[in-house]
Amino acid sequence: MNKLAAGVDIGGTNTVFGLVNKQGEIVERSSLPTTDFPMPEDLVSQVVEGLKKLLAAFPNHELCCVGIGAPNGNFFTGNVEFAPNLNWFGVVPLAQMFTDALAVPAYVTNDANAAAMGEMFFGGAKGMKDFLFITLGTGLGSGIVVNGQMVYGHDGFAGELGHVIVEKNGRKCGCGRYGCLETYCSATGILKTYIELKVSGLNSKEEAFALGDEKINARLIYERALKGEKEAIKAFRKTGKTLGLALANSVVYTSPQAIFLFGGLAQAGDLIFEPTRESFEENLLNIYKGKIQLLPSRLPENDAALLGAASLAWKNMQQ
Repeated sequence: MNKLAAGVDIGGTNTVFGLVNKQGEIVERSSLPTTDFPMPEDLVSQVVEGLKKLLAAFPNHELCCVGIGAPNGNFFTGNVEFAPNLNWFGVVPLAQMFTDALAVPAYVTNDANAAAMGEMFFGGAKGMKDFLFITLGTGLGSGIVVNGQMVYGHDGFAGELGHVIVEKNGRKCGCGRYGCLETYCSATGILKTYIELKVSGLNSKEEAFALGDEKINARLIYERALKGEKEAIKAFRKTGKTLGLALANSVVYTSPQAIFLFGGLAQAGDLIFEPTRESFEENLLNIYKGKIQLLPSRLPENDAALLGAASLAWKNMQQ
């Protein structure tokens, strides 16, 4: 029988799951609201039921493995550990729960690592053995691949580049510390930068109140930058400058062939890539200059989480 892998991406708002073949084709998919299932057992039960329904449409195929991307997913233990945006308490043995329900091997990692796997299997990193994968969404996530293998560290939590401190006593981060990279280089980070720039240029309290009434997000900042608004353009430049410096510093640890940027902020194209490349090359150690590509991810935005999770399963089945 032909084999299919299940990919499951568990987010704070929605959970996406589907069936993916070895060629990276999503043959079927579905989703459900994560928030409808406060208990992990109930969520797993619904996803398992959904996967079985999807699989029933392919009588000549069998499920061989499950890959799961989830916040604070630990590849070594198969657990999700103290994930704040899932409201799950303590340690949840997620991989074991799926294995028990579906009788196939299940693997767990965090969402950024899963997406890095997807880039390696089905995206622009195909054939590369050393690269960094950076997700620029609400926060900043990262996956590190060295010699064709994900880097997990001794405890499963290596590669938290979003929590490198870039500004001592800087912005408050969700992790409880101050000045983390993701508070500057993310959708929420650029929003804070933009508002700071706008406020500094205001002439009256009335203008400040008007700014407070606006529904501003990263997309709106992008649109304003395209129209030439100086504060919006400057927000992208400041964000790129900080990101480029942080990426230049990260290079010394693994000497990657490429760094891939993924997520909503990365879709701003040259607005974010130009200042990031400029700062990156300016701050690189001489022995690395001109050797490392800074590239947009080639994973389709809507399919990345699902492909990444399925890639985790396929890769581990091959080993």
